[in-house]
Amino acid sequence: MADGTFGLSRELARETAPVWAKVKDHVTPLEWPAQAALISEINALKKTRDAVILAHNYMTPEIFHGVGDYVGDSLGLAKEAARSKAKVIVQAGVHFMAETSKILSPDKTVLIPDLRAGCSLAASITGADVRLIRQRYPGLPVVTYVNTSADVKAETDICCTSANAVQVVEWAAREWGVDRVILIPDEFLARNVAAQTNVGIIAWKGRCEVHERFTAADIAEMRAAYPGAEILAHPECPEDVLAAADFAGSTAAMIDHVTARKPKQVVLITECSMAANVAGDLPGVSFVGPCNLCPHMKRITLENIRDCLVNMQFEVTVPEDIADRARLAVQRMVDLPPPAAPARYDMIKARHHVAVELI
Repeated sequence: MADGTFGLSRELARETAPVWAKVKDHVTPLEWPAQAALISEINALKKTRDAVILAHNYMTPEIFHGVGDYVGDSLGLAKEAARSKAKVIVQAGVHFMAETSKILSPDKTVLIPDLRAGCSLAASITGADVRLIRQRYPGLPVVTYVNTSADVKAETDICCTSANAVQVVEWAAREWGVDRVILIPDEFLARNVAAQTNVGIIAWKGRCEVHERFTAADIAEMRAAYPGAEILAHPECPEDVLAAADFAGSTAAMIDHVTARKPKQVVLITECSMAANVAGDLPGVSFVGPCNLCPHMKRITLENIRDCLVNMQFEVTVPEDIADRARLAVQRMVDLPPPAAPARYDMIKARHHVAVELI
């Protein structure tokens, strides 16, 4: 029996009311009845299948707040994949994330709702490329961004995320006793890391199709339109974007910064669903700004999450020999003592004269 709230039954309205409170500024009343029904169905299916959903910060709000059991950045989700006791992991993210979950949890069934959910950055490099890089720079450690395929991770010494890249690079330099480290494949992350450390960086020309589109001119326009707003940028953006921002850091660092400071107005220079998701937890903060969508992340929907659990479809597997080698690199990252806080990329104090060798 409907209670008049968007035509939902009283029971469904009560069940999904906490989610509606967080997504109401980003989901219309016309959309909500169908989404509420899917959220309820998915949450019931998770119990039936002994499944958990790992939802990245770039998922849409109804997924992030409605069905995500663990939400966060790629490092946080990788750790949750290893810790989870569930038999089934549904990766509400892109394919390399599902592969990472499978690498860390080989005995679990890992599903992705759409096998086409790829990543421009992961597609920019192959395991064969890494083998050639090693031949060119013998004896230097290879640090690989977690946004890569299992094949690439298998040729890697240790993985990193934007939250711990500086820490990992400095650890690798100490462990190998060298003053240069190969950091692949994101060119802009490598350049921004180089400005934070004395370790020399050798980089690859891979880029995120979302973050590379932001420019310093975008920052100037946002400051003119919203003079009181704090502007936060992701380190996959070009260096001049970070230099023009008030704060630069990983998605986790951005969330920590906004949660601690609670500024009245914030611009997040990253994939735009993240602002909608953080806004759901910080109703007193106004989020404005440019919106670059990741077309790969947006392949994941409530409908195909439901379908993958109903049909147990689109399982992600990794060949055992690749998984075993990749696991070492990922586990080294996971096992490193976490930084006191997710890394801030301080471009004011950065050593801007540092040159990066681009392969």
